Amino acid sequence: MPPVPSPLPVDFWFDPVCPWTWLTSRWMLEVRSARPVDITWHVMSLAVLNEWRLDELPEHIRDLMGRAWAPVRTLIAAQIAFGADVTEPLYTALGTRYHLNQEPRTRATIEAALGEVGLPADLADAGDTDAYDEALRLSHREGITLVGSEVGSPIIAVPGPHTLSGKVAFFGPVVTPAPKGEEAARLWDGTLAVASIPGFYEIKRSRAVGPLFD
Repeated sequence: MPPVPSPLPVDFWFDPVCPWTWLTSRWMLEVRSARPVDITWHVMSLAVLNEWRLDELPEHIRDLMGRAWAPVRTLIAAQIAFGADVTEPLYTALGTRYHLNQEPRTRATIEAALGEVGLPADLADAGDTDAYDEALRLSHREGITLVGSEVGSPIIAVPGPHTLSGKVAFFGPVVTPAPKGEEAARLWDGTLAVASIPGFYEIKRSRAVGPLFD
């Protein structure tokens, strides 16, 4: 019997309010079922990324950026209080409410997500204070430093020999709906293949549809 390959460590940075990130994260869970990967979830912040250019953004995006602080602050507070293992289930609980159920980005929604995963509702207090912003900005910076500030959420990083960080990182992939089964595995294999080329930077085409959730 051939040896079982060691899981590939995968770092995934996300902002829970982003619908495209949600789709990529659900694809990543499909990949985990089909390929030996070990995912570590990290919080990044679109509010932090865009805080210096809010005047350039459309009004509805500015409004979203204002509402984006509370969930990422709560996630960081939960990590600090209860450990990194709470990140994935809390993200899933938040994302399901935001993107599948179309619930508002309010404190009540955050408290419901916390309760679903067995965390105290008062962790939502973090959303109304900057007490956790230093840790949030550090987590955000760790991801964005790997890819540059011209991208957004999500960021994925895997081990790679051709970089100073020892990691190959990339934004995306942006995909809708989230691929499943063997299709998810093929996209992962292809993404790793192109990301492994030191001089490869971008493949892109215009999006014809919005995020499709299932």
